[in-house]
Amino acid sequence: MSLQIYNSYSRQKEVFKSITPGHVGMYVCGPTVSGESHLGHARPYITFDVVYRWLVQKGYKVRYVRNITDAGHFEEEGRVAEDKVAQKALLEKLEPMELVQKYTNLYHWAMLQFNCIEPSIEPTATGHIVEQINMIQKIIEAGYAYEKNGSVYFDVKKYAANYPYGKLSGRVIDDLLETTRELEGQDEKRDKADFALWKAAAPEHIMRWTSPWGEGYPGWHIECSAMATKYLGSRFDIHGGGMDLLFPHHESEIAQSTICNHEAPVNYWMHNNMITIEGRKMGKSYNNVIKLTELFSGNHHLLTQAFHPMTVRFFILQSHYRSTLDFSSEALAASEKALKRLWEAYEVLKALQPSTVTSIHNGSNSVNSIILQLLDQLEDFMDDDFSTAKVIANFFELAPIINSLKSGSINMAEISAETLQLMKEKFKHYLEDVLGLKAVSEADDEMFNGVMQLLIEIRKEAKSKKDFVTSDTIRNKLATLGIALKDEKDGEMSWTTGV
Repeated sequence: MSLQIYNSYSRQKEVFKSITPGHVGMYVCGPTVSGESHLGHARPYITFDVVYRWLVQKGYKVRYVRNITDAGHFEEEGRVAEDKVAQKALLEKLEPMELVQKYTNLYHWAMLQFNCIEPSIEPTATGHIVEQINMIQKIIEAGYAYEKNGSVYFDVKKYAANYPYGKLSGRVIDDLLETTRELEGQDEKRDKADFALWKAAAPEHIMRWTSPWGEGYPGWHIECSAMATKYLGSRFDIHGGGMDLLFPHHESEIAQSTICNHEAPVNYWMHNNMITIEGRKMGKSYNNVIKLTELFSGNHHLLTQAFHPMTVRFFILQSHYRSTLDFSSEALAASEKALKRLWEAYEVLKALQPSTVTSIHNGSNSVNSIILQLLDQLEDFMDDDFSTAKVIANFFELAPIINSLKSGSINMAEISAETLQLMKEKFKHYLEDVLGLKAVSEADDEMFNGVMQLLIEIRKEAKSKKDFVTSDTIRNKLATLGIALKDEKDGEMSWTTGV
């Protein structure tokens, strides 16, 4: 079958056809690096990592663009209007870009632990201020934006009179007028539904840039429109993100880009569903936000143990990306055991040798036929809107067959040498190359090295601030674990084990 993708815009599965044959342009909304990534962030990045991997396996040359939001943005609907980066920088007593670098590094480290392939391009919002200003100017010239007191707003009502505003999210503009919250700067707007393209910076605002409308900073939505247009063109194949971004972010992206570029920006909109925790939405008010470092260390009141990144990746891929995924420590522990069983079967499979005796039954219920049928379905499952859960289910049906071949309860002569080789190839291809899973022991080494590098960076920062208590504590604690930190002459640090 051909690859089919559920398009959030049309609300149906559609056969995928790229704009340029053999090539795919894909944009995925990346993190706002004003804080540490949490469990909810893991799902979209793992989901679209698999989408990327499968497109490559299908033979496409993919330009995968995933941005970093490192500038303050003005969020209008359902959230507090604030500059996240500047606010957090004040709390941590860091320069904004120092804070941005700190959390960008931590984010990259987490993606490495999850075995996510790096995107082709990772643009930053602060690196594309010029492009955002140019896009805003075009929208003003087209008559769909206006300036007020140094801020620029998109005219939603005018846009909705000529274009299907709200189609992606299912919002009706009259409802928006009733539900829009009273936020700072609302009195500047012609209409409550309008959203900010550029905000004038107050005197105390740290991050600010010169623009035709005065010093200020970009709105949240314009950042992605500008970066997607620059690297993927006015119309591209796939735009991905979490379902929480449907409105206002992606709806606003469509409006801005359509006016600026004179065409709708995306052919296929993809959205992963949310992760709930014990049936509740993740949120600070529920005290159930689990940071990734807490997940890997087990240092959270909702966790009964530490969980390996490969366990988390497997847990996420056991459900279809469009289904709600309910997290609990017990559910993750079950995934840990399941992954262990599956990987043990994979290791057994790699060691199996074909029989020199030929006694294969050709009937549809023979072991050989059952194996081939289960293997043949894998590609169809992935082509059916990336159904990773079904792929994993088939592997669990193959696992007891593999174990029975090892024990002898199924004779090796029941399967052909070609079928055995095909099974080995499919296990490697789908488990490692498509699903991106790794043996935990192999991933442990990378994780350990990543943790050590993180501790070294924290110690360097402490020493630069003459915080010798923290610096000595890290060194002494590591020493008790048999790890020696050594300060080199050039200011770098090295470490050795076994002390």
